[in-house]
Amino acid sequence: MIDCDGCIVLINAEAETLFGYRRDELLGRTVEDLIPIRFRGLHPAFRTGFFAEPQSRRMGVGRELFGLRNDGSEFPIEIGLKPIRTNDRLFVLSAIVNLTQRKLLEARFRATVESAPMAMVMIDQGGLIVLVNAETEKLFGYARAELLQRSIEVLVPERFQVGHPKLREGFFRYPEARRMGAGRDLYAARKDGSEFPVEIGLNPVETEEGTFVLSAIVDITDRQRNAQQLKNALAEKTVLLNEVHHRVKNNLQIISGLLHLQAAEAKHPELRELLVQSLSRVQSMSLIHQLLYEGHDYSSIRLDLYFLRLADLLWGSYLGLGATASLVPDLDPVTVTISQAIPVGLLVNELLTNALKHAHASTISLTLRHAADDAGISIRVADNGSGFPEGVNIATARTLGLTLANQLADQLNAKLQNIEVSEGVSLLLQFPLNPEEPA
Repeated sequence: MIDCDGCIVLINAEAETLFGYRRDELLGRTVEDLIPIRFRGLHPAFRTGFFAEPQSRRMGVGRELFGLRNDGSEFPIEIGLKPIRTNDRLFVLSAIVNLTQRKLLEARFRATVESAPMAMVMIDQGGLIVLVNAETEKLFGYARAELLQRSIEVLVPERFQVGHPKLREGFFRYPEARRMGAGRDLYAARKDGSEFPVEIGLNPVETEEGTFVLSAIVDITDRQRNAQQLKNALAEKTVLLNEVHHRVKNNLQIISGLLHLQAAEAKHPELRELLVQSLSRVQSMSLIHQLLYEGHDYSSIRLDLYFLRLADLLWGSYLGLGATASLVPDLDPVTVTISQAIPVGLLVNELLTNALKHAHASTISLTLRHAADDAGISIRVADNGSGFPEGVNIATARTLGLTLANQLADQLNAKLQNIEVSEGVSLLLQFPLNPEEPA
């Protein structure tokens, strides 16, 4: 506390600690002894002005203030002034705060903002820009001095400027770190008036002067361009794959049609049967491309749906050759990759064909299951017919159908085994889900 002549009449222990003086060393000295020499000449006039119009206020609003320690070192300070009247005398009580730590934190904050790889803009509650970094200058084409203390709307495209203040005020009512305009396309405006798409992150910053908002602004022009190029490329690839599967399906259907005609004209029953077998193999592959074309998913296929369609084709072909067995399907919804679908389809085609041709069964069951650990698949084809002839081993059988079935099982890294049953045949195929590509 000082009197009207600037003499120190009262200090507390914190003042001794802050300035490095003992109490008795300061009492009676002028307050100018605590002010750096370069400011002392002007200070008496400021002091006289305060005593002329005494009122509680901050000292030196808008200016940086410094104190001087006993050892000659300076430090930044903030001072609050309060007039005190006792009898006929007027004193001033000064509350002095050391801002060294705060300034250090502010400097680190500014350095962090300045070195950020994206544009950083801070505004106050009135929407005025109080801080920008070098990336902001580059991105928007303004010099720093052209932006400070201007409204943030200067960086907003003209068509959005009317509604922006209301959005800004809404954020200050409920300040929290979040993306700006989630779900909307955001645009910013450069100094030359050109617009560009942006992504903006908002962060409230609490200070003694109130809440500020720090915005991180990223130009996403390249990202959108790359995304559009990728979208176009995927669309072109989809069209190409669609066309490929369509052409393959059509070509296989032409082959199927020729085999069907040949089978219909064949006079010898064994030749007709061989042609029908070839027809069923071609149809099993053609059907995969048909389902891929219909489903617009060119990487995987639902086996359960495929098996039902495949059975319809087989029964349609073999009923004409005297087959009378009915199918009993029990199929889980199972999806496999295209690399697995073709060998699985051919293999199941062989197992069902063998059952239709040789079992003389009344029913043929087809079961499809996920393994217990969901890492594999099991397929079972069983009939209630006459069973394998004595001495037949499915692993070493020389018939074309079983030989082909064993080769396809090898491609799938699968096990094909004959399960002992009281009547008929029960063949179990087990293979891992999505293994390495078959050789």
